Amino acid sequence: MSYPSNQPPHRTTDAAAGIEVTPDFERFAQRNDIFTRAFWDDRVRSSKTDAFFASYRMEATPRRGDGFTQRDFALRNASWLISDLISDRGGESGEREGFQAAIRNDTPVAPMQQEVDDPARMAEEIKRIADFFGADLCGITEMDARWLYSSRVDTRDFSETPNDLPEGMTSVIVMGHQMEEDLVATYPSALAGAATGREYSHEAAIVMQMAAYIRNLGYEATASMNDTGLVIPYAVKAGLGEYARNQMVITPEFGPRLRFSKIFTNLPLTHDMPRPMGVRAFCDICTKCADACPVKALPYGPPEVGGANVSAIKGVRKWTSDAEKCFAFWAKLSSDCAICMRVCPFNRDFAKWHHRLWLRLALSPWRKLALWLDRKRGGRKKPADWWKAST
Repeated sequence: MSYPSNQPPHRTTDAAAGIEVTPDFERFAQRNDIFTRAFWDDRVRSSKTDAFFASYRMEATPRRGDGFTQRDFALRNASWLISDLISDRGGESGEREGFQAAIRNDTPVAPMQQEVDDPARMAEEIKRIADFFGADLCGITEMDARWLYSSRVDTRDFSETPNDLPEGMTSVIVMGHQMEEDLVATYPSALAGAATGREYSHEAAIVMQMAAYIRNLGYEATASMNDTGLVIPYAVKAGLGEYARNQMVITPEFGPRLRFSKIFTNLPLTHDMPRPMGVRAFCDICTKCADACPVKALPYGPPEVGGANVSAIKGVRKWTSDAEKCFAFWAKLSSDCAICMRVCPFNRDFAKWHHRLWLRLALSPWRKLALWLDRKRGGRKKPADWWKAST
């Protein structure tokens, strides 16, 4: 399935989702994703970026610094194992599943289709099944072609190839997967990268199980992680949260501390609505993520159209990072960085009443007071302390 780059240009729920698309909008080509560029673009690729990717598959070079020891890298790499097994399956055909290609369908579509008389009831059933398989959040939005990649890449030579989906997809099921708070608190460290890897492995299993369930009902379902399309606009449209300055989705349950996966399907489902909560107004007065970024890759000021390089989507007014600066720092660390997640005032355990009280302040006209109350939070915890607590 392919679409003209600007069709359809707008949806009725754009305003509620805080999405502003300008006339020069173009769908994003996956080849320009910063992680993909690190394989073909000499402006990004270097010996450090090569070593960064290799460190996840081979023995990493431990350093003396806390959080970068042999066992830190060992836990991080072990956390990625299930995701790696899935992503490697299509390597010979140039399809890195879950990242540069959708996850292949191991389950055929059942010849007998389960009748769906009530799409609203089916939507509730899907959310119940997502919870059963282990997803922490689940929302459903309409299929919106604007956020599909205009093309994907063949990982054998990183050439562009069609980004096809089965015809007739009507909905996108978006699931959120919570990252461990205590590990996130140790960013930047290889140890913290275990929080990322664990959720990629979790979501790989969950999204495949969800797709298999739907296909067994007799409907198309394509399981997707970072591949096929941009997940953040789908997550916002599905009512899971609101876009923030740090380029993350702030959820009322876990703040920014999630990974997202998605399923494209033609199963009849009702759609959730975006939930504007007041995050945009808070981010307008807060720059903690931009202040904390070691390479100043995050923006100050209001949202703007465009970005610093080709790794930014065209024609969308939003906060956009300099992906080249960001990934260069990752490569220097030999691990991912999420300082911007760690220091975010919304990075809290909202199961606790005092954090829920803070959230009410942050999303109200008293947001400046909430920001002042947060001034001493967000500091880095020593990775060694995480190991001590786990013994």
